[in-house]
Amino acid sequence: MIIKRNLNRFLLILIFCLLISLEAADLLLPNLFHSIKITSYVTIAIYTAAIWFLFLLTKEFYQKTKELQKSQQRMKNIFDTLDVAIWSHDLKNDTLLITPGIEKLYGYKLENFYENNNLWKEVIYPEDLYVLEEREQKIAIGENVTSQYRIIRPDGEVRWIQDSGIPTFDSKGDFVDFSSVLFDITDRKESEGLYQSLVEMSPDIIAVVYDGKIEYINEAGFKLIGAESQEQVIGQSAKNFVSSQITDLIKTKVFSTAKVENERYNFEFQVRRIDGVNIDVEMAARSILYEGRFAVQVVGRDITQRKKSEQTIKFMAYYDTLTGLPNRNQFKNHLNDVLRQQENKMHAVLFLDLDRFKIINDTKGHSVGDHVLQRVAGRLQEAVQNEGLVSRQGGDEFIIVLEDVNKDTTSRVANRILNEFSYPIEVGNDEFYVTPSIGVSLYPSDGGDEETLIKNADTAMYQAKERGKNNYQFYSIFSGGISTWKMKLENWLRRAMEQNQIMLYYQPQFDLVTGKIVGVEALIRWNHPEYGYIAPSEFIPLAEETGLIVPLGKWILREACERRKAWKDAGFSDFPIAVNVSVRQFQDEQFIQYIADMLKEVELESNDLELEITESLMQNLENSTIILNQLKSLGVLLSVDDFGTGYSSLSYLKHLPIDKIKIDKSFVDDIINHSNQGMMVKTIIDMGVNLKFTVIAEGIETEEQVKFLTRNACQIGQGYYYSKPLSAEKMEKFLLKEKGKTQL
Repeated sequence: MIIKRNLNRFLLILIFCLLISLEAADLLLPNLFHSIKITSYVTIAIYTAAIWFLFLLTKEFYQKTKELQKSQQRMKNIFDTLDVAIWSHDLKNDTLLITPGIEKLYGYKLENFYENNNLWKEVIYPEDLYVLEEREQKIAIGENVTSQYRIIRPDGEVRWIQDSGIPTFDSKGDFVDFSSVLFDITDRKESEGLYQSLVEMSPDIIAVVYDGKIEYINEAGFKLIGAESQEQVIGQSAKNFVSSQITDLIKTKVFSTAKVENERYNFEFQVRRIDGVNIDVEMAARSILYEGRFAVQVVGRDITQRKKSEQTIKFMAYYDTLTGLPNRNQFKNHLNDVLRQQENKMHAVLFLDLDRFKIINDTKGHSVGDHVLQRVAGRLQEAVQNEGLVSRQGGDEFIIVLEDVNKDTTSRVANRILNEFSYPIEVGNDEFYVTPSIGVSLYPSDGGDEETLIKNADTAMYQAKERGKNNYQFYSIFSGGISTWKMKLENWLRRAMEQNQIMLYYQPQFDLVTGKIVGVEALIRWNHPEYGYIAPSEFIPLAEETGLIVPLGKWILREACERRKAWKDAGFSDFPIAVNVSVRQFQDEQFIQYIADMLKEVELESNDLELEITESLMQNLENSTIILNQLKSLGVLLSVDDFGTGYSSLSYLKHLPIDKIKIDKSFVDDIINHSNQGMMVKTIIDMGVNLKFTVIAEGIETEEQVKFLTRNACQIGQGYYYSKPLSAEKMEKFLLKEKGKTQL
């Protein structure tokens, strides 16, 4: 405004000066100017106005030009920042305009495109040339077209281009102009490609559901539900495969107003395949924007086998796989429920042990013994009928609880049991006479809890054995809480440790594929000078009950480690020695330190020692985890013995530092002697492999068992098929013999 005012003043002064000049001229030359005076004034005024008008126009044009230049520079800066180029072709005048941004996109100089108008076509990736035909067809009918194709730059790099073309036709319908905007979309396409690859190649189910219908499903998903292609599934209602209760629940959770942004929800449910078979799946679901609409994305997997494995584990946790009876865990739970719910009634616990069963096992083998135990289980159920619960405690021991009974009723049931065993048990062509010794404790007079009742029934059972076997005895407080037999056994065991009656035998473990020795298990044996061989199943529980297992266990560990060190010094250095450890030993506060000190004293590497623990440790998981981790930090190996006969949860096992699991012999026998044809063994092996454990099968007796185990990926085996337990001297000879075979 200041410049404008000054300019106006200048022009007024100029006009005023002109008028003064004219007046002066008139005075000096009156005759000359008089005739033109008026005319000159008008002319000068007109010229002056014209000059002023032209000046204003020039000034405005100059300002507009500067603004346009600034705007163009801003646009150029924007285009230079983006991977964008503009291609404009005036077909009427054959004038081509290309922005410099094309150099950044294509890697060629701008003049190359002016010299060769078809250069942009010639560098298109060969597999994408079909795009050109599609573009021409749409442009020919006047449609805007957006294409995506790859180009090859001079340096060989492949880039993705998005090309948006706009054709212009005049009033006559002639094609007069074509403009195109080109973007580099390589990063986006590569991200999309990577995401698509991950989705399509994922072994998990990935699907998108909108308004109750399946909008997208990957290959793993449609194969899971039995479809042959996506087309069979896309567009289908989700309720064709999942119950409406589940779909409604997912929808409610995912679209809840109370949910956190991007929050996902986990579900487990059954999916109905196209063939009608139901499978178990676990799914994670969340809301997403899919093609501009809020939809549900689900990601999941088939957990049918896992569910079956968990059911198998649960069965093994509470049922005896050999007889199908409830096991000790199930029995304890049931008895506790009975005592809690019927505390004002009388109940009876019967502890039953088979007389002379050990003779059958030793002379006819464990397979025949297992068949006998199955027949025994059937007879016990027949005798007890609906009056109580029959369970197998382990080995040849059974426990029965009778609910809401009196002493007379209990006696009648006990006599029925004795009568059931008055005739032989037939297995194959053989007949076996098996009789039971039964101890009875009554609630509440003989104990107010499960543990006391079982212990007192066990004590009464030993009284029955002392009185000639094949009878039953009620618990008496005058027995002092422990039978004469048990007292004798305890005294003998203490002397046996002092008089070196106890020794270790060794059973080799073999790689089932190579036949190479990969381990040795140390097994305790007691040869009484008067009674001969006493089974570990008789004296080990007593040692645990009395606390003798602690010094006995220390002796076993040192003896086994010293023997292993001697073998190592003799050149046998490729395997660990396995030693069983009881729950009672784990409760010893000095146990970890003893192991560490003993290994140091014996000068044995920690990985040459393997400790076998029982599944009963899982019942005190928190404490056991601490101890197992401490042992693992020492470097010793850890294995779970008799896997499947106790209680193990997959969720617990996978977090424990376990190296191996051992399949109990009763399961191995099922391979050839049971209707399920080894399915239990196969399940345990599969679980072990999935949890990355080494799997050992014990009690192998036949080549058929070896073939089955090898076929199902079991790695290690031991049993009479390979070798019975051997004394230290015989084991060393066995090792020398096997070493000789390896060297041949």
